[in-house]
Amino acid sequence: MSNQASPTLVTTGQVRLSYVHLFAPYANKPGQEAKFSVTVLLPKSDIATKQRIDAAINAAVQQGVASKWNGVRPPQIKSPIWDGDGLRQSGEPFGPECKGHWVFTASSKQQQSIVDLSLNPIINQTEIYSGIYARVNINFFPFVNSGNKGVGCGLGPVQKIADGEPLGGQMSAEEAFGQGPSGYPAAPSYQQPAYQQPQYQQPPQYQQPVTPAYQPQYQAPVQQPNYGTPVQPTYGQPIYGTPLQTGYQSPNQPIDPITGKPITGGIMGL
Repeated sequence: MSNQASPTLVTTGQVRLSYVHLFAPYANKPGQEAKFSVTVLLPKSDIATKQRIDAAINAAVQQGVASKWNGVRPPQIKSPIWDGDGLRQSGEPFGPECKGHWVFTASSKQQQSIVDLSLNPIINQTEIYSGIYARVNINFFPFVNSGNKGVGCGLGPVQKIADGEPLGGQMSAEEAFGQGPSGYPAAPSYQQPAYQQPQYQQPPQYQQPVTPAYQPQYQAPVQQPNYGTPVQPTYGQPIYGTPLQTGYQSPNQPIDPITGKPITGGIMGL
């Protein structure tokens, strides 16, 4: 659908994105329906885009009178556009990144296309963050909510143009969830324990074990039994010659008991 066919549709010039929730739905408060959303920072210097937004809001008001507000234009119509140099709805000032910008939030129940300059889909979620520069297609529509009548801003496709300094534009837990349901004590805040440098003890120095000197025990020598001096047998020198000349005595020759001489023959004693 072209902008000419729907006067409530606007494609912005270059804007800056904050509070980016384009890949997963997000709810600002408990109980609210989670939606895909982004906060758009439109430079006040972009007068042409601001004029087209004003025209689209007027067209949405006319639709509201015709179809939602019973043919009556409300005296006070809630506008989705805020002055970044002023105050938030809560009465607090906007962040410094909003200075010199018009600020509005666009949301959708369905996830919208996210493309680069060549219209290629961006899948890597780290490329889309609070602080990038982009062009955003938005649609303004009338609403009635709890007696409030106003104009809302619907989110369409997003085209990333350039990277920018990341913004800390993430909603705090208090902003998202309030002070917690009554009757529930506040959970104690977690404190990171102080890091203590572990104490290391110097390992004991290795000492070479001392090997005791080998000292053989003295043992008395075993006393050998004394068998006495061995007696060498005496062998007489044999006497050679005739018995009479040498005095060789035959072991079987008789001895004369008177003379002590061997008996060689004849009469005993002679």
